[in-house]
This record gives sequence, structure tokens and C-alpha cells, in this order.
Amino acid sequence: MNVTLTTADDTCSPVATHAIGLDAASSVAATLKALSDPLRLRMLSAIASDPRGESCVCDLAELAEVSQPTISHHLKVLKDVDVLTSERRGTWVWYRITPNRRSAVTALLESFAPATLAPGGVTGDHDHPRPDFDARVTRLADELAAEIPDLDPDVVLTIVRESYTALARTARVTSALVPLTERFARQRLADLTRDRDASVPQVLFVCVANAGRSQLAAALVNTLAAGKVVARSAGSAPADIIHPHVRSILAEIEGDRAAERFPKPLTDDAVRAADVVITMGCGDVCPIIPGVRYDDWAVGDPALASREGVEAIRDDIAARVRALVDDLLS
Repeated sequence: MNVTLTTADDTCSPVATHAIGLDAASSVAATLKALSDPLRLRMLSAIASDPRGESCVCDLAELAEVSQPTISHHLKVLKDVDVLTSERRGTWVWYRITPNRRSAVTALLESFAPATLAPGGVTGDHDHPRPDFDARVTRLADELAAEIPDLDPDVVLTIVRESYTALARTARVTSALVPLTERFARQRLADLTRDRDASVPQVLFVCVANAGRSQLAAALVNTLAAGKVVARSAGSAPADIIHPHVRSILAEIEGDRAAERFPKPLTDDAVRAADVVITMGCGDVCPIIPGVRYDDWAVGDPALASREGVEAIRDDIAARVRALVDDLLS
């Protein structure tokens, strides 16, 4: 038997200064402890992946069958370790990832969670795994078809699938896709079944991203006309989220309804259903449908504007909207 003797020169000498500091370690440990709960991780994933860049507490409550106080408790734990920030708008509270923690949260979820994102642990694209929503989308189509018995169920299913696919192209992740698909599909089905002779005038505002000008114009029409004119908006290449300054101004215009707004793709059905189609000075070309009036408003782009600049763009659009509504109702 060979025995190796260790001399004094070979003695293990760990260097304590290489270790993380006690204060930093305590802070990291508190954060990891806060994250070590399945529901909190699901909430964090839902917020981080929401195409709007934030999630309403009402959306998060759908993740588990627990009471509202329980949901609030878990969200408070994540806020206490500075992983989440919140903002109350009307009766609802909205949550988003704390900006300086977003990269850490993304790295954590992408490193440990990919294998659980798809059924059976099988992912799609290695870098961008997406769950299989086929069953949920089909169930949604069945529910909508039951609400509109005059439409062929196959037509409804096609609309729902097309809506999901169109939104999935720009969504950051899939957690909010089904609720957004339902809203978009309902709008498309309403456009498809619209009776021009029995309904109020309808206006469609179109820009490239549907994240600024067209959203503001539609919100202003719907607020000013009070139901006597209906406005929709769409984009030829919709963005993943509405511009932050625009979203805050939408909240001022529409209140809680602004939370439902999101960039939507332009469809032929939306153009056919409109009485007036207005492009927003961005060179978009819409399908030419007989009987539809077309116009173009050369207004500024809020994408790179300051808050004051966006307010000026809003005021410009508001003046045009007043003239449009007066014209349609005269």
C-alpha cells in the first residue's frame, strides 16, 4: 500500500477573499429564497414573457386556483426583494420586472426552464422553445363558434388559428398569447359579420407598428364619439408592445380600457368592415375595397419622441379626430 505524505508546503490554503461577501451573499440568498416557490416562478415567467412588457394582477390570478390574498402575498414577496415593481391604474395593479433585474431573471428562466416549456419536456426551436397551444386554440374556436351560430365553425377555427399565428410572430413569449388571440379573433369575427346598414360608422386607423399613432387615434375617436362612431387600429408590421409614452397617454384617454390595447396585424376583413380607412403618414398601403373611403394623415411618429413630443402628437391627432367625427355624424 502506497501512502502519500503531505508536507507543510502542500497544505490546503483557501483564500477567503475569493468568496462572495457576507452582505452580498445574504442579499442573493434572500432573492433565491423568494424565488423558490413554483407559483412565484410561474408569475415571474408570465410577467417577463408578456408581450405588453407587464402583467395585470387579474391575469396572474388565472395561473392558480388560489385566493386573491394569496396572489397578493406572493407578489409582495417578489417586490420585497426588488424583483418586481408595480403601478396601480384605476382598480387594477400592473407588475413588471425591475429593469436592473431583467437580465438576471431572463438568464435564470432560460437556463433552468426550457425543458418544461413544452409538453413532455420536448421543445421546439432550441433557442426559442414554444409550447403547443393547439388544444387551447381549438377550444377557444369552439367557444366562439357557439356564440356565433350563423358562421361555419370551420371559418371560426380558421380565423382563430390565423389570429394566433399572426400574434405569435411578434410576441416575446407565449404566456399571454391565448387571451390576446381571443380579443383579436373576436374583433375579426365582428368585422366579418358587420352589417353596414344597421351599424354606426366604423373607422380603421393603420400605421406600420400599431404601437403609437393609430392606437392614439382609435382611442380618441372611441372616447369622443361615445359609441356613435367605432374606431379600430392595426399595423402592417405590428410591434410587440405599445410605446411606453403612448401607453400612459392611452390610460389618460381611456382609463382601464387602455390595458386591453395591443398591436394587431392589418387584415383584409378589417378594411372591408370599415367605412373610412386612414393611414397615419407612414406610407402604408391598404387593400382597395369598393365603397371604403381612404385618407392619409401626416402626423409625427411617437416612437422616438419625448413625453412632451408624444403629447403634441396626441393634440394634433385629437384636432383631426374632432373634424372626422363631426363629418361622420353630420
